[in-house]
Amino acid sequence: MKSLKEFFWFCSGANISLLKRCPTDASKYTGMGAAVFFTGLLAALSGGYAFFTVFENPFWALAFGLVWGIIIFNLDRFIVSTMRKKKGGWAKELFIASPRIVLAVMLAIVISKPLELKIFSKEIDRKLVILEEGIFQNEISAIESRYQNQGQALQNQITLLKAEVTDKAQTRDELAAAARSEADGTGGSMQRAAGPIYQLKKADADQAQKELVAAEGRNAPVIQQKEALYTKMIAEKEAELAQIKRNPWNGMAAQLEALRILGEENRAIFIANIFIMLLFIMLECTPIIVKLIAPRGPYDELLEIREHFFKNHNLEKIAEMDHATHEKLKYLVNS
Repeated sequence: MKSLKEFFWFCSGANISLLKRCPTDASKYTGMGAAVFFTGLLAALSGGYAFFTVFENPFWALAFGLVWGIIIFNLDRFIVSTMRKKKGGWAKELFIASPRIVLAVMLAIVISKPLELKIFSKEIDRKLVILEEGIFQNEISAIESRYQNQGQALQNQITLLKAEVTDKAQTRDELAAAARSEADGTGGSMQRAAGPIYQLKKADADQAQKELVAAEGRNAPVIQQKEALYTKMIAEKEAELAQIKRNPWNGMAAQLEALRILGEENRAIFIANIFIMLLFIMLECTPIIVKLIAPRGPYDELLEIREHFFKNHNLEKIAEMDHATHEKLKYLVNS
């Protein structure tokens, strides 16, 4: 029990030899050290899960999780150990400790996120399936949209070319029918004879036939070429669609995005997410808050005396060295 208490004193960054002389402050620093230690332990678990999500290897997850926990433990220990209880009021101490509080909040958020992902893992997995399907469909839609614009342009060109031939064929048929009706007396002048009117209409029909033949000769190769391009484009689109794969979308960033969407869609998850984050912030800030609100105790007095002693001792040594140097220079000048 004694060794465990001293271990927590070490975690709090306290001077163990001084703290043993202050039994009234022992429990306070035991609690601080326990908070720092368990925060590091939670950070190790959180980091291990995060690295397992990235590498999918238990060995590397264990190694990196342990390193991450040690880093967070050292940061928390440094934050707590560098805070001093000064004479000057609680507000001044809070102002001095504000950068450390900001750092503690940032560490709490970083630690809490992987554990939040683990807590809501079932909901996140279901949402990831939906998001993955959405990404897959978006890729298909993007390819089809790109080819649709090109295909529509080719089809419009083919339609215009065919429409030109169709219009000329329709004009030719109308002029030829008018010439026949003039020849058999069923239309036009209503006289059955190949007179001058028939000859004019026959000439118009023949000219329309020539224009039709010219349009067919001019447009047919272009139509054939564009239809071949359209067929090739459709084949390329089908080949590109066939190459799309459903890549698994379950990395850390994907899970964070799924958790964000779940929070927007489900208020209960959003509130639970906030409270989990606040819990870790409170846990991370507990040693700092305890140190701020706790009254100045015997340990703080002894620590200040010890630091003041070393400061004065160093100043005396510097003064002695300066004096010795001054005397040596004086002797050299006089000699």
